Amino acid sequence: MGQRPRPAPRRGAQGGENSLLDVVAGAVEVGVEYISAYAFSTENWKRSPEEVRFLMNFTQDVMRRQCDLMASWGVRIRWAGRRPKLWKSVIDVLLEAEERTKDNDLCTLTMCVNYGSRAELADAAAAMAADAAAGRLDPRRITEKTVQKYLYLPDVPDVDLFLRSSGEQRTSNFMLWQAAYAEMVFLDEPWPDVDRRHLWDAVEEYAKRDRRYGGALDKPTAK
Repeated sequence: MGQRPRPAPRRGAQGGENSLLDVVAGAVEVGVEYISAYAFSTENWKRSPEEVRFLMNFTQDVMRRQCDLMASWGVRIRWAGRRPKLWKSVIDVLLEAEERTKDNDLCTLTMCVNYGSRAELADAAAAMAADAAAGRLDPRRITEKTVQKYLYLPDVPDVDLFLRSSGEQRTSNFMLWQAAYAEMVFLDEPWPDVDRRHLWDAVEEYAKRDRRYGGALDKPTAK
């Protein structure tokens, strides 16, 4: 089978910015309290230096351009990902967005930058091992709740609804721990063509599945 050509990074990223804003606005309107966006994965470092440079610059530019707008909607912005290798300027703008929006509580947007779920679990394991070696953690008492406490954002709830675009039917190393029991919804549309209507449709699909198993829709967290 032939490989689907990857869109030019500038065109795809710029369209993705509009999609992100519209989906976040749609989340606020429908009452989704947590939403996470995969902005830059740990695997993206394998791209060409030119693409990496563009994505680094673009990520920080998006945060500078859109932070005030999302803050006005009541959105809290948080960052999940690894510090090593990530540009200091990108870290600085993400931390600034976190600080400026820390008092908002209508909806939380997690920007996953230099993020990979295997990396997150490896970092959690390393931190637990260090605490165990220092006598701060008893290895015999490690539970799933213990692991949760060592994740990047341990207070963010598990994923209810996992929305994947671009015709792909895989999680691509995204929130494997948090999405263990998530409902999966797949879209044929590429991310730059996704808007709030796709989110609303996915929430409706989630509600149908939840009721089928005797549950009740209660503001799902979308990823």
